[in-house]
Amino acid sequence: MSRASLTELLRLTSAPVAISFVDTAPPGVPHVSAVEPAGCGYWRRAAAGEVFFTVADDHKRCPVGAHTHNVTLSPAEQQELMGLVQTMVDLSYLKMEEVSQIPTRKTPMQVAVYAPLATSPVPPDVVLVRGNARQLMLLAEAAQSAGVAGTGATLGRPTCAVVPEAINSARTAASFGCIGNRVYTGADENDAYFAIPGPQLVAVEERLAVMVRANQELEAFHRGRAAASPTA
Repeated sequence: MSRASLTELLRLTSAPVAISFVDTAPPGVPHVSAVEPAGCGYWRRAAAGEVFFTVADDHKRCPVGAHTHNVTLSPAEQQELMGLVQTMVDLSYLKMEEVSQIPTRKTPMQVAVYAPLATSPVPPDVVLVRGNARQLMLLAEAAQSAGVAGTGATLGRPTCAVVPEAINSARTAASFGCIGNRVYTGADENDAYFAIPGPQLVAVEERLAVMVRANQELEAFHRGRAAASPTA
């Protein structure tokens, strides 16, 4: 099955994004042309067709994203992160004890490669799919059928936590999308995210094809059954 199968099977309007964490940039892949105010802004650019790499410094404008990606921060940058966290705590958006529970990558970030999944120059560590409830329901069913579904709750803030959650657990992860993510990516109110660990991608794709066909048949069955049922 081709890499474009996720888009074809789910009829996605936003291309799945491949993210790979490596020690050095792959030959021929350019450095990102402009630094985004948040790491999830790079998702938007990759979904639009760009292929590029970032380094740790490119992720320091969003302290929370720097935390989830394990970007090494200076003492001043650490202070900025805690200042933002304190603001969230003061707004009752976050509890201080929750900070240590936010997923983070296990190794310090060196280089991240972003690309549309279909043209990724290196094998992805994680694949991000943005879609509506119906599309992500099919992915969730496929992951469950493949035995790689995550066991945690669907995440809210921060959305970028789905990246380390999927990588660290080797299982899928989902997020409803936080307000910051919607601002920086342009995701609308009906969009959410599903993260697939790269090593589990083929298994999920194979089961997704089965789930899509099964859902088509079941939809026809249920619609026929509903049409034959008497109405109140």
